[in-house]
Amino acid sequence: MSRHRLPVLIVLAALVALSAESALAAEPAGPAPAKKKTKVLVVYGGHGFPVAPFRKVFEGYQDMDCTFVEERTGGEAFEDTSDWDYDAIVLYNYMKKPSDRAWKNFAGLVDRGTGLVILHHAIYGYRPRPEFIKMVGVTSWLTGAKHGVDIRVHVEDPKHPITRGLADFTIHDETYQGHKLAPGMHVLLSTDTPANEKPIAWVHTYGRSPVCYFQLGHDAAAYASKDFQAILGQAIRWTAGRLAAK
Repeated sequence: MSRHRLPVLIVLAALVALSAESALAAEPAGPAPAKKKTKVLVVYGGHGFPVAPFRKVFEGYQDMDCTFVEERTGGEAFEDTSDWDYDAIVLYNYMKKPSDRAWKNFAGLVDRGTGLVILHHAIYGYRPRPEFIKMVGVTSWLTGAKHGVDIRVHVEDPKHPITRGLADFTIHDETYQGHKLAPGMHVLLSTDTPANEKPIAWVHTYGRSPVCYFQLGHDAAAYASKDFQAILGQAIRWTAGRLAAK
């Protein structure tokens, strides 16, 4: 090959490669892959509540796929967890006593990393099981409640993923009094309302699972609060590992 033709061939090859690259860049990009929704199991039963407004709160979380299970005796959702594929559990049940099998399965899920949100009266969700008090993060149970109170809520930790971007607010809800926090609980929300204990929401780790207890959420008046909706949604996402600290 002539030594004069070699540079020409090199230039031509470069031009062909550049042309191909430009053609690829000009092609429209395909649709972005859909984000996988967070799968949430919502367990209720044992305590009356306005069902439709409660479910509507979860319908507002477009990034979640929520399944609702009513407990009649206790633990029905956990009798068989062999094909478990939920990212988080929300307990909104009350005074249920799961079977030994169901409790073992439930405790195992929480111990191994499944997120857990304990909401309002679910502080007594599985009270007949002694270990549940450790999951909640208290050392003694509440002794009093009063409905229909305007509760002033203060954001204790505005940097936590659950409360990031929130300001102090007031909500018409039910007060809880008499329970005591266990050591090591990280308080996110508090109140100075006299009829309520100071902590309103806190987080900790049980086994390998992130746990959030959130006191608010008695009825439709509370559900309608944008602050309640935001905190509950962020609590689910955080326990499911969908929110990271910045």
